[in-house]
Amino acid sequence: MTAPVFVDPAAATAAAGDVLRVEGDEARHAVTVQRRQVGERVDVVDGAGARARGVLAATGDRWMEVRVEAVSRDRDPEVTLVQALAKGGRDEQAVEAAVELGVTRIVPWASDRAIVQWRGPKAAKGREKWASLALAAAKQSRRAVVPPVDDAATTRQLAARVAEAVASGARVLVLHEAAAAPITALNWDDADTAVWLVVGPEGGISDAEVEALTAAGAEAVVLGPHVLRASSAGPAALAALAALRGHWARPEAHP
Repeated sequence: MTAPVFVDPAAATAAAGDVLRVEGDEARHAVTVQRRQVGERVDVVDGAGARARGVLAATGDRWMEVRVEAVSRDRDPEVTLVQALAKGGRDEQAVEAAVELGVTRIVPWASDRAIVQWRGPKAAKGREKWASLALAAAKQSRRAVVPPVDDAATTRQLAARVAEAVASGARVLVLHEAAAAPITALNWDDADTAVWLVVGPEGGISDAEVEALTAAGAEAVVLGPHVLRASSAGPAALAALAALRGHWARPEAHP
């Protein structure tokens, strides 16, 4: 059974033999909520890939000390999920599942047909909620990478970012039911190529948006024979890509 994960920046510079002192909410959750005891195995991660494996050496009300036995770094393939804002919490469901499936960055998208809109204080509150969900999902799935959540992007802003990503060597895939190319038929010269996956809202991506994104270098692809909801389309595509590119057959971490 894998060890529970707790997040602390100190994991970034930890070495075998160190004693890490973790304080605050993470320690309270471990000691008070989960009732972790001295001698139990835990992982402390920095959220950017560093992982310190060890055992609890001492605990207090809002602190714990972890004696580090080994350190490693998770090499998660670079995958960005562009998730359109969606009603009914379906976008939040997509974020949680996507993090469990290995996404490394999340971009909220204010698409043309999105009923939900983040404006004013609601934008910061929405991004913070997604970031909280990403943190919880990363810990639940024992990841050392906690995907950052960017500010919400308009279609114009997204097209500009897509162009930059493509220019840097990334491959951007737009899920669209009318696309001719199946996602499972794509060829990958390099299985570690950075990927962006663009998912629309319940009402779908408009033709104008598809044109803007493909003009910026994105590829329109179809996921399968059925139209999936906003909550499941992204995670389904992430799972398909991970299997196709062989990422699930690899060790999760390296020294």
